Amino acid sequence: VTMTKLAQWLWGLAILGSTWVALTTGALGLELPLSCQEVLWPLPAYLLVSAGCYALGTVGYRVATFHDCEDAARELQSQIQEARADLARRGLRF
Repeated sequence: VTMTKLAQWLWGLAILGSTWVALTTGALGLELPLSCQEVLWPLPAYLLVSAGCYALGTVGYRVATFHDCEDAARELQSQIQEARADLARRGLRF
């Protein structure tokens, strides 16, 4: 059975979330030092901000390295000319 990308992300978030809840509530019976607890509480916010920065950087990189498709542009222009000629034969004026 193959999982969709959404299912993979949801499983990953569920595992991370349940681990975070177990560690912050002390459900595992672990006595974490105060320094670890201070880092653990705001960890979801840090991860959310990091994911947002990564997404913004990825979009920016993809926009900056976007390739022009000159062959496709020429093909589209020729199709437009063919369509205009066909419509002109049928009596449509531009």
